[in-house]
Amino acid sequence: MEGGGRPSAAQAALLAASTAITALLYSVYRQKARVARGLEGARKVRLDGDLRAVLLEAPGRCMPYAVIEGVVRSVKETLSSQFVENCKGVVQRLTLQEHKMVWNRTTHLWNDYEKIIHQRTNTTPFDLVPAEDGAGVTVRVMKPLDAAELSLETVYEKFHPSVQSFTDVIGHYISGERPKGIQETEQMLKVGTALTGVGELVLDNATIKLQPPKQGMPYYLSTLDFESLLQKQESSVRFWKILTVVFGFATCAVLFFLLRKQYRHHREKQHLRQMQEEFRQAQERLMNVEGGETLKNACVVCLSSTKSCVFLECGHVCSCHECYQALPEPKKCPICRQGITRVVPLYNS
Repeated sequence: MEGGGRPSAAQAALLAASTAITALLYSVYRQKARVARGLEGARKVRLDGDLRAVLLEAPGRCMPYAVIEGVVRSVKETLSSQFVENCKGVVQRLTLQEHKMVWNRTTHLWNDYEKIIHQRTNTTPFDLVPAEDGAGVTVRVMKPLDAAELSLETVYEKFHPSVQSFTDVIGHYISGERPKGIQETEQMLKVGTALTGVGELVLDNATIKLQPPKQGMPYYLSTLDFESLLQKQESSVRFWKILTVVFGFATCAVLFFLLRKQYRHHREKQHLRQMQEEFRQAQERLMNVEGGETLKNACVVCLSSTKSCVFLECGHVCSCHECYQALPEPKKCPICRQGITRVVPLYNS
């Protein structure tokens, strides 16, 4: 603590940082909890012949947040994999990712570094259809790339290591960067994949559409079933809740430490004021006795008893016998701080 009992700059910064982190974690936790509650309250509908009738009865022919499960089927032409034969899909993502080692000048270690240098995503319109053939009802999936969770299967992955000469190796050590190679990946949402869609379900003329919800809730297109998707979100909520509680306790501990320091400083100030008041009262009592003559003969240590000792070799007469006995070893004169070799009693007549 600084003078006046105020916390130091480091302590104030620690408290502010801990409070800010706790507030940020709590905000994330609230958001995750809101998403989990919204997902738990989403209306589950079956992809069958009654779906159109259910939407006709809904306000505005719309379900703001609904869960539907079906199988992916392409509307027009499918997308073919560039690397795997007879692999058809409706979403295709091609990624080139650079891998290299970067020298950390602080830790003096080589750290892995990854960077996407190129990524392209191709889509084609697709529907969700019932797993059983012959139901005759489809749901058109709109804006699949806007989904918070879009499950894509990795169908091809290959790492192309960098070829380096001896001169390149020397240059990389000097520059602090060592390229490892390029990773080429192809991910696809294949035709026939079982998909769980969570979003706004709307009947637009004759077409049933699944699209991003307008209330700010997340849009899901996941290969997990609904129960697994809900458990995943609840696990995320618990994780952020634990982090919030841990940092909240840390913030409370820092605050308690600072308040305890402040309280102790306040008690010390009160004790000091009390001692000063007692000293002032003792002076007033001595001044009121015999016109102040007693104050002149009072012990400079306790200010209550009369002087009764002569300290040698300095010759000062400043203390009573009780205060002389209480002086710490080696005993020194309270006036000049010179060592006391012997004491001679003083007799007043």
